[in-house]
Amino acid sequence: MILVTGGTGLLGSHLLFQLAQQDSQIRALYRDESRLKHVKRLFHYYNFEEAELLFKKIHWVKGDINNIVELDDAMDGIDFVYHCAGFVSFEGRDFKQLIKINREGTANIVNCSLEKRIKKLCHVSSTAAIGVEKDGHTSEETVWKNGKETSGYSVSKYSAEKEVWRGIEEGLTAVIVNPCVIFGAGYWDESSLSIFRTVNSGLRFFTDGSNSFVDARDVADIMIQLMKSPIKSERFLCTGENITFKELISKIAIGLNKRPPFINTPKWLAGMAWRIAYIGAVLSNIKPTITRDSANSSFKKISYNSRKIQQALNFKFRSINQTIENTIKGRLD
Repeated sequence: MILVTGGTGLLGSHLLFQLAQQDSQIRALYRDESRLKHVKRLFHYYNFEEAELLFKKIHWVKGDINNIVELDDAMDGIDFVYHCAGFVSFEGRDFKQLIKINREGTANIVNCSLEKRIKKLCHVSSTAAIGVEKDGHTSEETVWKNGKETSGYSVSKYSAEKEVWRGIEEGLTAVIVNPCVIFGAGYWDESSLSIFRTVNSGLRFFTDGSNSFVDARDVADIMIQLMKSPIKSERFLCTGENITFKELISKIAIGLNKRPPFINTPKWLAGMAWRIAYIGAVLSNIKPTITRDSANSSFKKISYNSRKIQQALNFKFRSINQTIENTIKGRLD
């Protein structure tokens, strides 16, 4: 019996689709019933003929990882846990919620897994929980450091990962995946896919930063392979292709038949933009479209070395072009 947390999210829904195609008993946690239809629509996108049958293989349980009673009930009889649930925000005012969901929620998963003696846990961490090399080339061995530009999200994901390592020390069999920015079929109002909506509306600006982007299908596939393997007590970067933001936005724009960005944004202008957005958000009581952390991140030149997972599983990532094409074709909203 398999339990998936965060099953209604971008990665979780892709994971559930792949698991449902196998002979597995699946239980999935959800908090908002309205989001179940999102998962069903994703199933229809990838396999229209068998979508209903595959979706019915999942036993949905309403529950919250921060509710010990609900979590304890949900994990009864479970052998394997895929912990995808998490909260993403780069707003300073969300720090307490980030810690509550990402660190404390993960601690609850770990504690319950130890108590229930589950066979294996796969924890979805993030590249945000891994340090950054000065030359921008980062691996699993890069040490995370807290600094003045470290986001609250990064702190929460690093803290969550520490809970998993603590569980491993106490006898838990577990693996950790550290994906970068994930793209895939889904709703463009979700955090990582919002860039597609922005570009589709017409984006003239770009910054000099770079990062890695990975296909949700690849991350889900890696997680399943790791859980079926004897590999344990390891973490793996799941990063597809290293690419500059200008190149990424240009590829998305071309895929959407839009004009690629042509104005290089200076850092001072980005600094002004997030300040204006913050003031507007406070006055309107809405979330800002850009924050200080997201503005700073857009200028960082980061690249990741995913050789470890490629060698461990003989895995080949999809190209960024394939990922962008699928994300555009699979728009569900």
